[in-house]
Amino acid sequence: MSPTGPRTGRRNRLLSELSVAARHYTAAYALFNQALADHFGMHPTDVQCLNLLSLESGRVTIGRVGELTGLSTGAATRLVDRLERAGYVTRERDPQDRRRVLVTTVPERMAAFGQVWHELSRAWWQMFEEYDEEHLDALLTHMRRTVELSAVQIARLRAGDVSGPGPADPG
Repeated sequence: MSPTGPRTGRRNRLLSELSVAARHYTAAYALFNQALADHFGMHPTDVQCLNLLSLESGRVTIGRVGELTGLSTGAATRLVDRLERAGYVTRERDPQDRRRVLVTTVPERMAAFGQVWHELSRAWWQMFEEYDEEHLDALLTHMRRTVELSAVQIARLRAGDVSGPGPADPG
């Protein structure tokens, strides 16, 4: 018996379909993110960084940009360089600690970014309107658990805690 109950033929079929649908879902999101990045003339990581910065309550350090994006400090610095050249962020020295650099989004540029995001997201909100509260709760639970599990899986990958060939072993 599985932890969630007995395995039935229907359950096995649903799990199999879920596996395929999840791969399509992940690919669709990556392709959407790429198209959005192409629209703005940016790299997909830059678009996701702007998305994540819009969820922060204020200025952030380069280190925080690295935490949000999973990038090293050097790569986060290069990302901020690109965003600054594109006019989406500014940076300044922290007046309390001159060694720290604070990154601030540019409201006008973020508003333009947000306008495109808002226009595109209307279709998703219309789709969500079709779901009752129980389904919305299940979706929200799934999304939150996916974010948590993704963080664990990212850490495993970065720690080399996954068997099979990696970048140093083309295999």
